[in-house]
Amino acid sequence: MRPAPACQFSLQRFGVWRTLVLGLAALGLASVAGWTFTRDRPVDTLLIFAAALSALSIVVLGASLIHHASATHLRWDGLAWHLGPIGDAATAGELQVVLDLGPWMLLRFGATLPDARARTLWLPVQRRGLEAEWHALRCAVYSPRPALHDDAEIRP
Repeated sequence: MRPAPACQFSLQRFGVWRTLVLGLAALGLASVAGWTFTRDRPVDTLLIFAAALSALSIVVLGASLIHHASATHLRWDGLAWHLGPIGDAATAGELQVVLDLGPWMLLRFGATLPDARARTLWLPVQRRGLEAEWHALRCAVYSPRPALHDDAEIRP
């Protein structure tokens, strides 16, 4: 197999991701509230504190995950992936498919050059908004990466 040709994608829609995060946060809050209010015995102060801390943690984590989405460009140049906000310089890195549900994928981007901004980023990507480029994106993320060495240098 040969690598995918160079391509660029503008990621701007994150509705499926936001719905999923909201749903999971609501389920977490409902389970904490259900546990707290359906107990037969009076709830100890320490347990009320633990339930409140759990609820607060769910809200904070949900808020941090739901606000993931600012428009960004994802580009494959034939050798490496590049990720950056629209209008900014892109960071080179590796892209891996973590979860593929057909019309929705969760991708992990890890920068290859060590710098202050180098960290792992999670990219929730959905077909809606990328209908024309969806097949090309799927081909690019699943295509083999080019070899980092020259085949002439390999000797048996």
